[in-house]
Amino acid sequence: MENKIRIHVVKYRWLWMCLSALFLLPGIITMIYASINSPSHLPLKVGIDYTGGTVLQYMTDKKVENSSLSTIREELVKNGVENPSLQIINVNDGVTNTSNNDIIAVRTKFIAEDDTTTANKVTSVIKSSYENAELISTTSVGPTLGKELFKNSLIALSLACLGIVVYLSFRFQFDFAVAAILALIHDVLFVVGVFAMLCYFLNVQIDGLFITALLTVIGFSVHDTIVVFDRIRENLRYYAKKMSFGEIVDASVNQTLARSINTSVTTLITLLALYFFGGVTTKDFVLAMILGIAIGTYSSIFFASMLIDFWRDKQNQPKRV
Repeated sequence: MENKIRIHVVKYRWLWMCLSALFLLPGIITMIYASINSPSHLPLKVGIDYTGGTVLQYMTDKKVENSSLSTIREELVKNGVENPSLQIINVNDGVTNTSNNDIIAVRTKFIAEDDTTTANKVTSVIKSSYENAELISTTSVGPTLGKELFKNSLIALSLACLGIVVYLSFRFQFDFAVAAILALIHDVLFVVGVFAMLCYFLNVQIDGLFITALLTVIGFSVHDTIVVFDRIRENLRYYAKKMSFGEIVDASVNQTLARSINTSVTTLITLLALYFFGGVTTKDFVLAMILGIAIGTYSSIFFASMLIDFWRDKQNQPKRV
């Protein structure tokens, strides 16, 4: 086996442990603090998808640009509308010469039927930018339904993790499965921790898209880790008697290094383009994806492989996979 070691995972495993702790601790501390001091006692601030809310849709008579949404949102906040979220809905699908071009969807906290003040504020701000805008739809999600969505989201996350545990238990030996699951938890904790800090310091709120991003990050993290573990297992079959387990781990990581980095970089380029040039409403979703893929690449190269070597070193005996 060609053994050109460029990165020494085993030799500097305590460095990777400290680096992972540095990544995770600020977020964990923020989550604990928020859980104790926030009114909801949740580590993250949840949006109207989970607390209940109202969506008001306004038909406009001209094209709505993404750049105008930020201005409208700022005006809504100034007028006392809490945490508004705006989205442009294209209704023409390429058809020209029509008077009604776009729909502006405004999502805010739950507005009761007898509360006309908040709805009038939203309408006033929209009409200040689009004079002929017309309210065409009002849809409300009650707090009870929001809690049901939150519960279903947690169930979805739990089932995804359970399925991965079952698969890895059959696919690899127990120590490989444990290392992969710990790497997955490492990645999810990092993303959730960063958003906990964003929620606390910048008043960001999570919604259903955040759960979607977490599920995607879980899949990416495990996929990248399995690639490295497959190479370790393959090399063990042929070089277990010639090389130590640590040397095989280092060689396997370096053999898959280019593949892991190339895959992640190409994905991150696309996500960065979406973040900087995409819509306002998807920024948090894309940011969660960027953080998850970046930390997933790190954990598959350094954290997961370091864990499996640490485990085998403690056992102090070679095992065949």
